[in-house]
Amino acid sequence: MGKSATWGRLQQHLMNGVSYMIPVVVTGGILYAVATMLSMGTVTTEGSVQASNIVIDVFSQIGGVGLGLMVPVLSAYIAASFADRPGIAPGLICGQLAVNVGSGFIGGIVAGVLCGLIARELKKVKLPKSMQSLMSIMIIPIATSLIVGTIIICVVGAPCAWLLETVTEWLTGMNGAGAAVVGAICGAMIAFDLGGPVNKVAYSTGVAVVGTEVLAGNNCTFFGPIALAICLPPIGIGIASMLFKDRFTQDERDAGIGSVIMGVCGITEGAISYTASDPAHLIPINVVSSAIAGGVAGALGVWCNAGWGGMVVLPVTSIVSYLASFGVGMAVYLGLVYLFKPKCGDAKPDETVDEDIDIQIEL
Repeated sequence: MGKSATWGRLQQHLMNGVSYMIPVVVTGGILYAVATMLSMGTVTTEGSVQASNIVIDVFSQIGGVGLGLMVPVLSAYIAASFADRPGIAPGLICGQLAVNVGSGFIGGIVAGVLCGLIARELKKVKLPKSMQSLMSIMIIPIATSLIVGTIIICVVGAPCAWLLETVTEWLTGMNGAGAAVVGAICGAMIAFDLGGPVNKVAYSTGVAVVGTEVLAGNNCTFFGPIALAICLPPIGIGIASMLFKDRFTQDERDAGIGSVIMGVCGITEGAISYTASDPAHLIPINVVSSAIAGGVAGALGVWCNAGWGGMVVLPVTSIVSYLASFGVGMAVYLGLVYLFKPKCGDAKPDETVDEDIDIQIEL
């Protein structure tokens, strides 16, 4: 099988995971976005939605759970595309482990692919007929979870921890460098893994700087590029899905409005489902456009006094330069999508027949 055929097959598996993840992203993201808008007055330097009444608490908790399920669902249904039902349980477990070790959606994709491949191979093992019924519900899920889970914890976890520490020191050390350079670096980091370890380093550093600057009575120019980069990928990809329809599946086009809403409310995870389905093209597009927007913001001295992003923070930003920088980044984003994202058909998730033997319990 050639490289193009292999990549096409892998993309089908990724799309299967994405198609199941999209409703989770949209549901959790929009509910959390509503909570964000209702509580915007209390989202300052903490970088999270602070519930001030029962309505906000309900929306934020339900939405937060939905957003938290994105990576495990993605991983589970990538694995299921490879191995049918035996891949779901290890995919969920190892997808959550990927989140726990801080590897984000990229770790979730790796976990899903590994779980699917291993579970598919284990299905080929022939056991006595008396034990065959246990394969799909016990033997394969347990063995796959142990193998991939060990890899995630022992192999992926340590590099992620090292990366967090190293990049934090590096970024903090560059705080005195040119504002445009720092802005471009922060923008690229935020957009690279959309909530993963690299994103978290830039974001958490920015939140700490916001707290220091605001308490000192200053406007925080360090966080301006970060706030822009948080919302650029989800808004950009949502608009692109409406403008360039031949480059997106029907599910992705349907989710475009939800992605824009999440971006407006500062939820960068709105771009994850699109990026997970085509990481080779969209990760560079996210990074380059956000780096340019961040660099422009740094050069213009854009400031943001809330530890958040999107358009909901406009009242606490340098509005004109904030919007100008966003406009530049959006133009770059849409241009890159038009130039580099390939056209696609409305591919459906694989309809596979599960041939696993179910346990029949007679009462």
